[in-house]
Amino acid sequence: MGEFIPEYLIREQAALGALVLFGVLRIVAAAVAAEKSWRVSVMQGYCILIAVLYCLPQLFDLLTHAYGMQAAAAAAELEGKAAGSAIALFFSPILSHRLGYE
Repeated sequence: MGEFIPEYLIREQAALGALVLFGVLRIVAAAVAAEKSWRVSVMQGYCILIAVLYCLPQLFDLLTHAYGMQAAAAAAELEGKAAGSAIALFFSPILSHRLGYE
């Protein structure tokens, strides 16, 4: 008996998880970069690379399962993770600047 979870719930959960994960990651990375006198632009590039690697398993699932329920769930999760990480990586520099790390 397969249970059905609507796509919007999968998308929202993935977006919220990525938002929290990358928001905290970016602020902690900014604090470490400020303490060790690293360049913020390099650290931002690494955060973007980690976000791409975070979304890679769903992209692989989407490419291997071109149709069916697995493709729909993978697409919804990929959309959520990409949106959440993009929002977090866009707005977290504002917060880390307010905290005095940039």
